[in-house]
Amino acid sequence: MSKKQFLIAVDLDGTLLTDEDKAITPRTKKALHQAMDQGHKVVIATGRPFRASEMYYKELGLNMPIINFNGALVHHPQDTSWGTYHFPLNLSTAQSVVETSETFGVQNIMVEVMDHVFIRKHDDMIIDTFFGPDTEVSLLKDTLHTDPTSVLIYPYEHNVDELRRRLDQQHAEVIEHRKWGAPWNVIEVIRRGLNKAVGLERICHHYNIPVENVIAFGDEDNDFEMIEFAGTGVAMENAIPELKRRANAITLTNEEEGIADFLEKNVL
Repeated sequence: MSKKQFLIAVDLDGTLLTDEDKAITPRTKKALHQAMDQGHKVVIATGRPFRASEMYYKELGLNMPIINFNGALVHHPQDTSWGTYHFPLNLSTAQSVVETSETFGVQNIMVEVMDHVFIRKHDDMIIDTFFGPDTEVSLLKDTLHTDPTSVLIYPYEHNVDELRRRLDQQHAEVIEHRKWGAPWNVIEVIRRGLNKAVGLERICHHYNIPVENVIAFGDEDNDFEMIEFAGTGVAMENAIPELKRRANAITLTNEEEGIADFLEKNVL
């Protein structure tokens, strides 16, 4: 690659982070810091809410917008004048999705309204794993008055595909849904037309960065649009086959520091 100024977009789980410890390795952190020192820009693009990605934003010392909820929320943590772009689900749509999930039979359902979480059945492990101890949590039976950012459905593993087909049959015109990677086969539902590429396009437009200068790393189906949008879409070796087919390049796994390896060979 030539010495362009790149916008480097990184997914978190299964891409930037290790599997067990959910950590950024020293080599990967060094490569991203070197990229920023050379004038390249680094952004996080994740399905996680901001509260569950803020620690990595700070650890990397980023000074760029961040894409959360798979594009349903884009904002700049250090510059309020940049704007907050929040695109929630319609309340009636969210209630209908919850009703579909309840009649289908699932382990649990969570509805996120920015940093407030409504959960169908209290579960300390889910709350601690997904949301953290400082999150406001209420039971889903409490009345929702606000359009939610996302609905998270935790189905039984053998029912994941069938439930996704049911969501398509009943709600395809108004929602997007993606599946988290193992071990949590959670189905995340957001407003139709939203994805990480929408957030990346907004960031590119703001900073006047051409699409061909975007490098994006991902591993799951919520990275499809981002990988296709980027001038160089890079799939991790541990990525699902569908993403690898859409990518321009394949790097090593997240456990083998694939982001660092690609940047060292092609950018730094």
